[in-house]
Amino acid sequence: MTRGITLLFAVACGTSVANVYFAQPLLVTLGRDFSIGTATVGAIVTLTQVGYGLGLFFLVPLGDLLDGRRLVVAQLLLLAGALTAVGTAGDAALLLVGLAAVGLLAVVTQTLVAFAASLAPPGERGRVVGLVTSGVVTGILLARTASGVLADLAGWRSVYLTSAVLTCVLALALHRLLPSRPGAPRTSGGYGRLLRSTVTLFARERLLRIRALLALLVFAAFSVLWSSVALPLSEPPLSLSHTAIGAFGLAGAAGALAATAAGRLNDRGLSQRTTGIALTLLTASWLPLAFTRQSLWALAVGVIVLDLAVQAVHVTNQTLVHAFRPEAGSRLIGGYMVFYSLGSASGAFAATTLYAAAGWPAVCALGAALSLAALLLWAATTPRRREPR
Repeated sequence: MTRGITLLFAVACGTSVANVYFAQPLLVTLGRDFSIGTATVGAIVTLTQVGYGLGLFFLVPLGDLLDGRRLVVAQLLLLAGALTAVGTAGDAALLLVGLAAVGLLAVVTQTLVAFAASLAPPGERGRVVGLVTSGVVTGILLARTASGVLADLAGWRSVYLTSAVLTCVLALALHRLLPSRPGAPRTSGGYGRLLRSTVTLFARERLLRIRALLALLVFAAFSVLWSSVALPLSEPPLSLSHTAIGAFGLAGAAGALAATAAGRLNDRGLSQRTTGIALTLLTASWLPLAFTRQSLWALAVGVIVLDLAVQAVHVTNQTLVHAFRPEAGSRLIGGYMVFYSLGSASGAFAATTLYAAAGWPAVCALGAALSLAALLLWAATTPRRREPR
């Protein structure tokens, strides 16, 4: 697992996952163009996350059964088709169906994460997962910036059509550069048995359940911010452009640094301590975020702290989950990420609904409550002993 191959995985992951987040700075524009009210505009984000959750459960486990290169290339080509459908949608129904399909197929990101983890030596798995996840983080954050800039320059449709072209180019590059079989099938039996084994693993193992619940709460809080922050920023007195709103994704670029640092801390056996510190920061981040309308600097500080904390927890979770049963890495990461998607979908819908009813302070209170719940869950389930180095 050379550094060059690791960086290739990171670029591929970031490019693919960005498609899930393009809509967030565009919610006001999409709602206006397709006559979707403020209270329900969160459905644009929610359906994409629902599709992502279905893909995590039904598609990612195939990495333990099928040839990896063919699976990745096929998903990318289908993803390009879904992006084209969104970019040419003529009514709200076609838009929402296309976005759900984009979410379903964007799970190629997690297939690549599982491949990278399986190729890494055990003593370097945290570093590799951290570096690959930093690509995911960068893709998530730059998605908002790129989406805002393209929408201002050429309209929101250009965002999805441009991404469709880039996805085709990526599919060609991976077809040429990935090994013909990056990993032989690591499980026997059919597809149904594969899915049942994913459910069985989570039902039996406490560690997996705890880390999955942490993911649900943490990414619900993450989605509460990013699925609704465009609403107060686009309204008076701020009235920011798409480009300005998307630029706040750059403020969260510290999350990419957190991903790599958290991976190294996990390799040193400090996973529980890393989780606790990150969840404390996540809870505290909502204090500056509550002052978004009064100060964009407060928003920038809150975004940096929140993204850093979320990604530190996420890398820790993925490292621990994959290390539990490396031969079932695709199933475990796919199952774990289902909870991520459920949290993201529910957070998006709750935030936009709450914003329409009670405004930005209520949204921040919801995010803080979810973050505190994650911190309390970690405290209640962490053994009271020092971690071995």
